[in-house]
Amino acid sequence: MEKKHIASKVESVVLLVFILGMIGYFIIGLKAPPHIPILFAFMVTLGFGFVKRVSWSVMDKGMREGISSGIVPIFIFILIGVLIGVWVASGTIPTMIVYGFEFVSRDFFLVTVFVVCAIVGTSIGSAFTTAATVGIAFIGMGGALGYDLAIVAGAIISGAFFGDKMSPLSDTTNLSPAVAGADMFEHIKNMMWTTIPAFVISFILFFIVGMNVSSETTVELTLFQDTLREYSIISPITLIGPLLLFVFAWRKIPAIPTLLVGILSGVILIFVFQPETTMQQLVSIMQDGVKSQTGVADVDALLTRGGIQSMMWSVSLILLSLGMGGLLIELGIIAQLVHAISSLVNTTGKLVLSTACTAMGINFILGEQYLSIILTGKAYAEKFQELDLHPKNLSRVLEDAGTVINPLVPWGVSGVFLTATLGVPTMEYLPFAFFCLLCPVITVILGFTGIGITKTR
Repeated sequence: MEKKHIASKVESVVLLVFILGMIGYFIIGLKAPPHIPILFAFMVTLGFGFVKRVSWSVMDKGMREGISSGIVPIFIFILIGVLIGVWVASGTIPTMIVYGFEFVSRDFFLVTVFVVCAIVGTSIGSAFTTAATVGIAFIGMGGALGYDLAIVAGAIISGAFFGDKMSPLSDTTNLSPAVAGADMFEHIKNMMWTTIPAFVISFILFFIVGMNVSSETTVELTLFQDTLREYSIISPITLIGPLLLFVFAWRKIPAIPTLLVGILSGVILIFVFQPETTMQQLVSIMQDGVKSQTGVADVDALLTRGGIQSMMWSVSLILLSLGMGGLLIELGIIAQLVHAISSLVNTTGKLVLSTACTAMGINFILGEQYLSIILTGKAYAEKFQELDLHPKNLSRVLEDAGTVINPLVPWGVSGVFLTATLGVPTMEYLPFAFFCLLCPVITVILGFTGIGITKTR
């Protein structure tokens, strides 16, 4: 990144402001899906490259490298789509919903969602898996209880990303200290300075919102549960799949084989409880998901989901955004942005602020949380050393402004996945993802006050 100077600082800033302004106008102003504005931004970036007389082979290389960073997440998306389909068909998700109604209070529903997702996320170290399992169950319960699904999604995402941020099993929790040069467990301990206040404030906000939101049930709960029991398999045996995910996560088995085992468990349960299922029907479930026809609209909306095709909307958007991101890196635009911001740093407060802004900016420009951590960490590591700041300060900022911001980006990998999985647009749940919104604010405040900032000497 240091060697790329194709674009000047002024050109880079102007181009990025134009791109983000155009995308924002389409998504917020016109309420359009993000695919087309991202495609237009992609075309503008290509046009800039041609104006600067950059060869097609160079730009092609940038696009390929950008897309290659998303191959594993895309494959995981596809597997989760299949997992959701077979878990609905095998009764795993309906069982979690029916059992959940017996333990969850309507008055404390939002705080329960937040805390449970935080516990599950910390246990398995994956916000994606948390949202795709207990998250879907809570969406179904929230809809039946009459809650605004945007608020429910905000509670799910807040809890899931608390876990993704604090779990030693999480990719980002391992990546951030590795990039910054800090010990992982020291990094987790240091994150409590920002994470605990964000968790407590989020808990209070979800409690207040839950007390003040009028939840008029959209369907009589007894009918809802009876319909699930009649048309789905409700049995504790169907919870074997989630149990296996927990076990595999604790044993630090990678996501792809873990998801494959979860899918296999669901397929076996389908044939155990519904031996009349044909191979053609199973293939249809895995490809196109479950098509529920119970006659109860709310139940059908909940159970009609999953399959590979359900993730294609997400996959196409990720390919576009990562391709554009790779092009921006290859043209030197991201490098110039980072250099422009980092050159203004001369105090601890300004350093933390500029690091956080860079991590958030890369999230919004590239749509990829791993790149926001890696690029920002490499760019600011020297600055933290110059000010005698311990590397764990840098790794904490990378998590506070990198990991938890990606779900707030409509074209980001996390935002795209969560919208497809929970069925709630990113811009709708964004105001209620309290934990994700609070973390960068708190980390900047601590940077200027010096609270929780550790010096190397």
